[in-house]
Amino acid sequence: MSAVEFNQMIVSNTDYLRPFAFTLTRDNETAKDLLQETLYRALANRDKYHVGTNVKAWLYTIMRNIFINNYRRKAKQQTIFDSTGNDFLLNYQQATVGNAAETNLNLKEIQSAIHELPEIFKKPFILYFEGFKYHEIAHLLNEPLGTIKSRIHFARKLLKEQLSRN
Repeated sequence: MSAVEFNQMIVSNTDYLRPFAFTLTRDNETAKDLLQETLYRALANRDKYHVGTNVKAWLYTIMRNIFINNYRRKAKQQTIFDSTGNDFLLNYQQATVGNAAETNLNLKEIQSAIHELPEIFKKPFILYFEGFKYHEIAHLLNEPLGTIKSRIHFARKLLKEQLSRN
């Protein structure tokens, strides 16, 4: 295929590329730039086009790849790196002390709520809380798997209600 035939084939397909460029970019000026870049790359890579290949699909692929590469490049450029000094941390070497008393109170509250559960819900829930899988709990308690799942679900629901009241 001669260069003139190739150029005519590329130019004849520009009418199909314009709407696709606008669909990708949603901006008229950016779509024009994308179309121009696509045509430039198609002409520059003429040697990579194989005669008989669907030229429209080849051009769409070039355009889509350019759009994706530009999008990724912009996403990297918009990443903000904070290189300012942390001068606001004036006393950064001072140690902080956690409030273990509050944590212990919450833990005791949760444990008492678990022990207040009805026995039918408490056993499966405690086993599940200790790390057993549903099917292991079902085997240990000789209950169907669905029953175990629903009991654990209801135990969670009851615990949530009890803890929200406190």
